[in-house]
Amino acid sequence: MKRLLVLLMLLLVATPAPAHEVRPAYLQIRETEPDTFDVLWKVPGYADEFRLGLYVEFPADVIRLGAPRGEFSGGSYSERWSVRRPGGLAGVTIRIDGLANTLTDVLVRLQQRDGTVQTLRLIPSAPFFVVEATQGKLEVASTYLKLGVEHILLGVDHLLFVLALLILVQGARRLVATVTAFTIAHSITLAAATLGVVHVPAPPVEACIALSIAFVAAEIVKGARGRPSLTVQKPWLVAFAFGLLHGLGFASALSEVGLPQTAIPVALLFFNVGVEIGQLLFIAAALTVIAALRRLPASHRAAAVARLATPYLIGSVAAFWLVDRMTVFWA
Repeated sequence: MKRLLVLLMLLLVATPAPAHEVRPAYLQIRETEPDTFDVLWKVPGYADEFRLGLYVEFPADVIRLGAPRGEFSGGSYSERWSVRRPGGLAGVTIRIDGLANTLTDVLVRLQQRDGTVQTLRLIPSAPFFVVEATQGKLEVASTYLKLGVEHILLGVDHLLFVLALLILVQGARRLVATVTAFTIAHSITLAAATLGVVHVPAPPVEACIALSIAFVAAEIVKGARGRPSLTVQKPWLVAFAFGLLHGLGFASALSEVGLPQTAIPVALLFFNVGVEIGQLLFIAAALTVIAALRRLPASHRAAAVARLATPYLIGSVAAFWLVDRMTVFWA
């Protein structure tokens, strides 16, 4: 089992260090006057110099009003401009040039003056969409459900924290209680931050998430040395406390793509459901492989090495993330 955990760790840390390296792009089109639309185009960026090569293509009869205004901010590159088309954009096909050559998705939000909102997700195999007059809540639910699943499965830091909990917690009942506490906690802060009840800057949250992983890794080492702390005895308390923190991280990611104003409860609910589905898929996969490998013979020495190496590896990765994320405080 311990060798499996080391294998899982190696697979995780093989991913680039930033927590959300494969981030979706975001296209917002908002009608401000009859037949006139403001466009916000946001793509992942790096070091205020490089941006992902994705570009919005409108049909030839859509007139661009002025040059786009671009800037780097918070790990992304944003452009703003306005367009006009007599009769509006209904029936128009909008394409994302370059999307087919990436692993990135694009979340699209189009708002008409009457309050109608169209929200959808573009993928590399289908890099275009047709502007509709209306969109039902079913489409919104489907879009944000998939976005939630993708976010947690691509959020290496969140998965690393869950993996640390799996190592720390012994027994099925305690594991269920711990995962439930983590779920309840991050659901609370996800909703509170998304709805504007609390406001916490993203950089300190990301740094504290890395610190939470390092803390749980240290608690694993203490327990292995015969010095179990309150974390080992009642892991659901720690899972709940840090779950509040991780929920703020989820909210930060969700704020980058926005919510449809006419269907905020639906979008928020299904994004959270998607996060839970992705989390449960990861837990189920890890536990399934662990159960299968328990039947394999292993020497006592190898098990002892794995038992010590795994939390140290988790802690080392978390410490690197912590230092890396703290550098933005002095940038």
